[in-house]
Amino acid sequence: MTDISALVDFLPCRTPDAWVAAALENQKTLLVDHAMNELRAAQSAMTLIARNPNKLDLLNKMSRLAREELRHFEQVLAILKKRKIAYQPFKPCRYAGLMAKHIRKEQIPALMDTLIVGAIIEARSCERFEKLAPHLDPELSKFYYSLLKSEARHYQDYLFLAKAHGDEPVEQRVAFFLEIEEQAVLSEDRVFRFHSGVPLQ
Repeated sequence: MTDISALVDFLPCRTPDAWVAAALENQKTLLVDHAMNELRAAQSAMTLIARNPNKLDLLNKMSRLAREELRHFEQVLAILKKRKIAYQPFKPCRYAGLMAKHIRKEQIPALMDTLIVGAIIEARSCERFEKLAPHLDPELSKFYYSLLKSEARHYQDYLFLAKAHGDEPVEQRVAFFLEIEEQAVLSEDRVFRFHSGVPLQ
């Protein structure tokens, strides 16, 4: 199994057990939202490609990432079909939006912030796959474990690009966004989603 200890150390906290319990009770929602997240991740990578045509390292990493995310999207769709679960877009939870609203507007800082947020989202996704996998049925458990390697690499790629294309050290901005992410993960959420916080009691 892929070692994600460095990724877990990067994140400010582990996913609360209350979220895991909610995920097990809402597996249909979990799978549909997972599919949507894979599609969004591919779309985000393609947007970065379109906006940064002169950054060859970014183009290569985001092209590969987009293809992998679309493949994961197809894999989740196949699981939904097999389990007779309808794919219906949900309104996203507040998780990504809480970070996105703090992305700066100027071109270079905006790119760095966007890449940092991408790294954090990929890291959290990987952490949640790893935390969920032992509790799922054999098919889903095997699938979620299979995603760890690529998701961990995606986090590393985003962070590498943030360091390469920023005009300042990334550490301060990483710490800033991780603080927001921790609040999103540990605070209460009214709706359950793959990236939602603690279920509202």
